[in-house]
Amino acid sequence: MENKRRDFLKLSGLASLGLVGTGLVGFKENNSPETLDPAQYLKPNRTQRFNMSGYRAPKLDKVRVAFVGLGMRGPGAVQRMSHIEGVEIKALCDLRPAQVDKALKLLEGTSHKPVTYSGNAFSWKAMFDRNDIDLVYIATPWDWHVPMAVYGMEAGKHVAVEVPAAKTIDECWELVETSERTKKHCMMLENCCYDFFEMLTLNMARQGFFGEIVHTEGAYIHDLVDLNFDKNGYESMWRLRENINRNGNLYPTHGLGPVCQIMNINRGDQMDYLTSLSSNDFMMRAKAAELAQTDNSFAEFANAEFRGQMNTTLVKTKNGKSIMIQHDVTSPRPYSRIHMVSGTKAFAQKWPRQGISTGHSWFKDDQMKEIEKKYTPEIITKIGELAKRMGGHGGMDFMMEWRLIDCLRNGLPLDQDVYDAALWSAITPLSEISVNNRSQSVDIPDFTAGAWKTNAPVDISLQGAGNTKVREKKK
Repeated sequence: MENKRRDFLKLSGLASLGLVGTGLVGFKENNSPETLDPAQYLKPNRTQRFNMSGYRAPKLDKVRVAFVGLGMRGPGAVQRMSHIEGVEIKALCDLRPAQVDKALKLLEGTSHKPVTYSGNAFSWKAMFDRNDIDLVYIATPWDWHVPMAVYGMEAGKHVAVEVPAAKTIDECWELVETSERTKKHCMMLENCCYDFFEMLTLNMARQGFFGEIVHTEGAYIHDLVDLNFDKNGYESMWRLRENINRNGNLYPTHGLGPVCQIMNINRGDQMDYLTSLSSNDFMMRAKAAELAQTDNSFAEFANAEFRGQMNTTLVKTKNGKSIMIQHDVTSPRPYSRIHMVSGTKAFAQKWPRQGISTGHSWFKDDQMKEIEKKYTPEIITKIGELAKRMGGHGGMDFMMEWRLIDCLRNGLPLDQDVYDAALWSAITPLSEISVNNRSQSVDIPDFTAGAWKTNAPVDISLQGAGNTKVREKKK
């Protein structure tokens, strides 16, 4: 309870200084990327209090869910989760009452009658303190992720938190240590782990198709310039502000998560060190200056230092493998997460051309059909078409949420645990350190305290469960 009380006092102190007038807080970094001391952040002598990898929490016949953050991502999650058997939506929260009202309308005609919370930056606290909630779904701006996730776990709830789960190394450790102490799940909602080709290649890797996997690549290449500069996009333009004074890979997990699972990171292998390089910014500041000529509200951005346009981060693993991760949300390029897997026997890549190869040429259509027939995982066979109908980035959002609920109802380990949330999120501050030091290598913490050597790989089979039904949306 002391940690929970401490976090709330930290937030309250910021409120008293007038820093949360819009409900958005720019928390001061606990350690600057230029001065972070490896001896402090690596914690090489830490003893794992309880291993959350493979942890089977007690079964929940009913999963009572509360949602906080009903802007971009939250409403879709509310709607999708309302159709999953065993889910009871007990509460909804957002700073803005209008957003809560919109989410309530999505539940009209269903059995869900949630209590609502809104009106100030700390309405969520009373919701989290309820004793009739099992899972908190956090879809707020990034600054709130760790304070809310920690408070939720301390209050006895499992938490599912949007990406990135944390912004600083200290925050990553706080998630890990709180989850271990409370024995509550902290799952980062990395939906791309549940996209169809990513799950196909994960199952192929599990079956040895690629041989020894040597190198993987992932990315988040997505032109977000117009959205980031849209006053009606992210509340108070918080996403644009995240791109200021932070030079590194700010959003690594969409490309990184799927390949980490394929490479058994945290479960047989571990990241060792990284090096990161960013180009200069060639567009963001210019865009701000252009807009400021006719709209003075953009003047604060016209002189800002924006992150580099393209960031490339390279990771070496303990077992000698390599990973490349890229980030570019400015350039006029087609969307890509790359998703490339290169092994001693075979190769696969999703963008710009989805395909598989065991030699110099891509498999032909009939060969791809045979691959899909043989290696499509059980979860896609069971609910893949249903997920497409239910929606959420082509179905991967629903697949992730259905899987989360099915695991909680059956007492199964989650596919993503707190160590994944911490490690994948840690790439951002660590890449900042490297960029700010002329791309010098930076050691990566082992959040598992050595347990990666014996942790079992992610089991994407239904494990005898998969019995959670779905009430399809009415056409």
